[in-house]
Amino acid sequence: MAPPTVHWTEAYPVPSTKTPPVISREELLQWIQDGKAAGKDYLVVDLRRDDHTGGFLRGSLNLPIESLYPALPTVYNIAKASGIKTVIWYCVTSRGRGYRAAAWFGDFLASKGESEIKSVALFEGILGWALAGDKYTAHIDEFDPQAWQKDDASKHTGQLR
Repeated sequence: MAPPTVHWTEAYPVPSTKTPPVISREELLQWIQDGKAAGKDYLVVDLRRDDHTGGFLRGSLNLPIESLYPALPTVYNIAKASGIKTVIWYCVTSRGRGYRAAAWFGDFLASKGESEIKSVALFEGILGWALAGDKYTAHIDEFDPQAWQKDDASKHTGQLR
């Protein structure tokens, strides 16, 4: 008999904060327009599990939240070694997974006494980005506008926990 499977929300600790810092899509877009690059100047992490339905932010790394917590030291080592000062977490919306990941990583940074790296959630997540117009969707790889129509977009929000 297989051991019982524990859901990730119960397998890992509750973060110390429920409202971590956020970055607005306007600020992130300005970084892109100013020539800052994902993977060099900042790290963007897509927390969706097994798909990139509708597309994904250019340069983002896919680390599903279900397996993220044990990988936090590796994310830290990558950011530290490469001089990245901001790690941006997103899921469909900024609530839920994006906030949880930003808070977990913020807690991890605090435990290390790290003050140079920031952990933030993308406000309104990829849904907010995808619905904000062409200047934003131009930065979504594999963008599928159909996936972000009202009926289809509501399916994405059902994935949150």
